[in-house]
Amino acid sequence: MFKKIILLATMLVMNASLAMAAEKTLMVVHDATWPPMEFIDANRQIVGYSVDYIDAIAQETGIKVTHKNVAWSGIFAELAAKRCDVIASSITITPERAKIMDFSTPYYTVQQAVVTRNDVTYTTADELKDKLLGAQISTTGYFAAKNLVGDQAKSYDAIGHAIEDLKNGRLDAVICDDPVAADFALQGAGNKDALKISFVMETGEIEHYGFAVRKGDTETLELLNAGIKAVKDKGIEAQLIKKWIGK
Repeated sequence: MFKKIILLATMLVMNASLAMAAEKTLMVVHDATWPPMEFIDANRQIVGYSVDYIDAIAQETGIKVTHKNVAWSGIFAELAAKRCDVIASSITITPERAKIMDFSTPYYTVQQAVVTRNDVTYTTADELKDKLLGAQISTTGYFAAKNLVGDQAKSYDAIGHAIEDLKNGRLDAVICDDPVAADFALQGAGNKDALKISFVMETGEIEHYGFAVRKGDTETLELLNAGIKAVKDKGIEAQLIKKWIGK
């Protein structure tokens, strides 16, 4: 009899947890200027790898999510002010960021790529040390540019603006995450004939993207991590990579 009572109590707790998860709605923000990871499509919808990944997590865990576009310059403040629950915006997990927010287990890995005009070729980072470099502000691409040229590195609110300056000859190179570089340099309108990826920087470290939550928000973090595990285990992640990133 006692065992039956314990079993019943356990089942009630599990059912209550599932019900709470089903009722939970997370506000997820993206800086939707970073194709193919998160961007605005022709129908003015927020789409991309990170967006689909969060939707897949929601499907697997039974939660609901809403998506919102927020400029990169204010995206971390949005989380701190509790105007959102999750940032899903190709955020590299770094020790500095981990001090002020918590991260899920990684959901993608990247390296920094150097985009140049087609008529220019660089093969090493040393060749960039006297060049005009651009990147999106407060990204690891910008940190890499600053490491090479110091305060002469030019920052942009959106990576697309840096790409335009590169095409127009106002920069020698742009540094950004390799899937984004491939999207802009190889697929962007008017870019294919003008731009190329000269090389991928060999820093010795592969960067890992994570979904960010407020420091100490263990409930949301556990939901995300459970969802990521399911998305990986069921092969959904591989399908999303094929859909958005290909090779």
